[in-house]
Amino acid sequence: MIISILGIRGILLNRRNILIMSMPIESMLLAVNLNFLVFSVSLDDMMGQSFASLVPTVAAAESAIGLAIFVITFRVRGTIVVESINCIQG
Repeated sequence: MIISILGIRGILLNRRNILIMSMPIESMLLAVNLNFLVFSVSLDDMMGQSFASLVPTVAAAESAIGLAIFVITFRVRGTIVVESINCIQG
């Protein structure tokens, strides 16, 4: 619970650099993974452990896609400051 709160706090307080905003998302995924493991052990069920093995895969995919978006944004805009990303039109 504490790791989740710190992750939410990190996203809300660090709104200048989008790369730093992605790090608390990883800590929230870590908190979810830890909750899966704890409740799996306490309930004596293997389902939580199987889900916990999938969370790092999702985290790695999220990091790879996020980093690719950051690199493209930096090449086009010259910065990854959040205020300049708000003007992206799709």
